[in-house]
Amino acid sequence: MVSSGNDTTVFRSHHRAVWAPKSEPPTSTTSKEPDDDPHDHPEKVWHLPPEWTQNTWGAQSPIDVQVMPALPDFIRTAGEHGIRTGLSTWFRQDRDDTRLRISNPDDLGRIWLDTLRQLDMAGVMDHVIYLDLCNEWPLHRWAPFLYGSTDEPEMKRSSERNRQWTADSIGIVKAEYPDLPVTFSVCNQYDDLAEEHVSSLDFLEPHLWMANSSGFYDKVGYHFEPFDPIGYDNVVANAKREYLDKQEHYDNQLWAGIEKLAQWSRDTGKPLVTTECWAIVDYKDWPGLDWDWVNDLNARAVERAAATGRWAGIATSNFAGPQFRGAWRDVAHHQRLTGIIHDAALDADLRDGAVFG
Repeated sequence: MVSSGNDTTVFRSHHRAVWAPKSEPPTSTTSKEPDDDPHDHPEKVWHLPPEWTQNTWGAQSPIDVQVMPALPDFIRTAGEHGIRTGLSTWFRQDRDDTRLRISNPDDLGRIWLDTLRQLDMAGVMDHVIYLDLCNEWPLHRWAPFLYGSTDEPEMKRSSERNRQWTADSIGIVKAEYPDLPVTFSVCNQYDDLAEEHVSSLDFLEPHLWMANSSGFYDKVGYHFEPFDPIGYDNVVANAKREYLDKQEHYDNQLWAGIEKLAQWSRDTGKPLVTTECWAIVDYKDWPGLDWDWVNDLNARAVERAAATGRWAGIATSNFAGPQFRGAWRDVAHHQRLTGIIHDAALDADLRDGAVFG
């Protein structure tokens, strides 16, 4: 992601959009026994089963991950190149499913507070630009601790329960790091934005794609099959043709989504940052998967978002990690989009109360 209105380039310590590979903060426990608390062992090695085998975000087989000291080392190295890091997490399942020990907002805030303290002790907090407490809140996949089972309805962000989770967990972080911009990123429930509780958020981080807002995937025959190649087989066979046959329809669905989010920003007075976006969610360097139509739609979406004056940070696509070689093949394309984002002017109300300095 590149910040609008200045020359700061931002990496998110996550899986997407110009960012580094995903980093997991140690997850907390409600146990009273010190030996059981992961925060007593910041250099613990976490064993993670694969989240999927078909997508190319993260390992496709079991992997051991040691967050500390790798995370501050990465942030420090990025800072040496003039790059600031945004923090986020998926709350991935580990061998003991430690994430399910998060039982209340205080646990969630304490997890991040402990992580920030570790980064502070390593001397890298000046290179951290913001914190997203949970990716795509409140999806079952990334925040399973909210639910008793996968059959439980997704929590409404307009609910009092959501207000308590977000406000209380953010309050714990802000008590010690009051100047760090914080948020919860989101990817759905966009028909209820007017009722959503956002007063505790410093900025809004919505994720938006044409493919998720238009019925595109149903037409293509892709249903997020994490361990079955049939979904990508259908994308190979159908995605580009379906898009080009009905390009005006699909483009207009995305343009409407961009305007809806821009209006959300106007109504709340909060800047937008989007780190997962524009054309299609799941794609990769496969035979038959061309990048030209994806990059073209991404470019036009960046231009539209930048022109609204509401986006303080814009990603160029969902595929800015180095593993997506096809997306990066056209260097001039990315340089042009970076220039558009850098040159984009924020509306006066966002400049006057700048969240990111």
